[in-house]
Amino acid sequence: MATKDLSSAEKLARAELIEMVPYQSARRLQKADADAGAKDSGAKDSGEQTFNSKIWLNANEASGPGKYQLSADCINRYPDFQPENLMEAYSEYSDLPVEQLLATRGADEGIELIIRTFCTAYQDSILICPPTYGMYAISAENHGAGIVKVPQVNNQLDVDGIIEQLDNVNVVFLCSPGNPTGNLLPKAQIKAVLEAAQDKAIVVVDEAYIEFSPEDSAQSWLADYPNLVVLRTLSKAFALAGLRCGFTLASKEIITLLSKVIAPYPISAPVAEIASQALTGDNLQLMKVRVEETKILRQSLINWLETQSWVDEVFASDANFVLFRTPLKTEIFDGLKAQGILIRDQSKQLQLENCLRISIGSKREMDLVQKTMTNLVTNTSAVSVQETN
Repeated sequence: MATKDLSSAEKLARAELIEMVPYQSARRLQKADADAGAKDSGAKDSGEQTFNSKIWLNANEASGPGKYQLSADCINRYPDFQPENLMEAYSEYSDLPVEQLLATRGADEGIELIIRTFCTAYQDSILICPPTYGMYAISAENHGAGIVKVPQVNNQLDVDGIIEQLDNVNVVFLCSPGNPTGNLLPKAQIKAVLEAAQDKAIVVVDEAYIEFSPEDSAQSWLADYPNLVVLRTLSKAFALAGLRCGFTLASKEIITLLSKVIAPYPISAPVAEIASQALTGDNLQLMKVRVEETKILRQSLINWLETQSWVDEVFASDANFVLFRTPLKTEIFDGLKAQGILIRDQSKQLQLENCLRISIGSKREMDLVQKTMTNLVTNTSAVSVQETN
């Protein structure tokens, strides 16, 4: 086997980074495809040219832009470490004191901070329960932390399996509602893990999608479990994915520790200003209306998928997307993509062979994706009949 010639930078980098595969976000995958298409056709900036012509149902974003006002009065100054207007707004929204909150660049930065704070590189490990969000493992690899996997069983936690590993890990990541599956984890199972992990491991409950089922949040347990950390984001229900603003909820002691490793100015002034507006007044009510509309469209999509003969399984969802399994995975994914409709192929995830995930967009977008899939399946069936004859 030929040995790859390393650049001078690669020779200086940590050895494990050379072969590491970065997290493949929906946008990153699309950009790679666009660049490949531009190279094949000789076109320039293919991704930019097609960005606005696509129907984006692959990244669990909310459809439609928001309306916010920005001031540039203080743009020449560094922002506060934790902007007061933002922290007070989220404190009121979450009903937690500011001392138990940390604003971050999306929930992803919260994941990284937790691993950096509680895992010593090349000594400690995290625990994940696949299928689950890919950034837990990527962030661990980037820090040099080990990864212990205890797979889910029928979309629920293997509590006994997790407990058996608690002496071997420092942090447990639980995603509820889960991504890419969409289902809530049973609260009794989460609590069982919390109980067993006391004085052993930090338990992180990632609630990026909790606005779609707020009554199931683990936040109320923070006072009883000092090892609990809850992650939140404004990227989903608040329709602010481009803002990159998230929050870590934990005890005052944990927030103090995380604050020692976060960057000195993690939240820019414009981000703090827009996020503060989103968390108050009419904008907060708008978020709640958006959630209810999304839930209606989600249920409509689930009902429709369950009637389709080419769908083997539709996963329960408490988030803003629906995961389903189909033997026509390739035909549907490629066919939609060819017509400018982007969904997410999740079939490489453990236990999710032939699974596709559709983010809930506008009613027009959902009607179009259903109509397009119907046409694709009809055409695929017609071709199969011709080939048989």
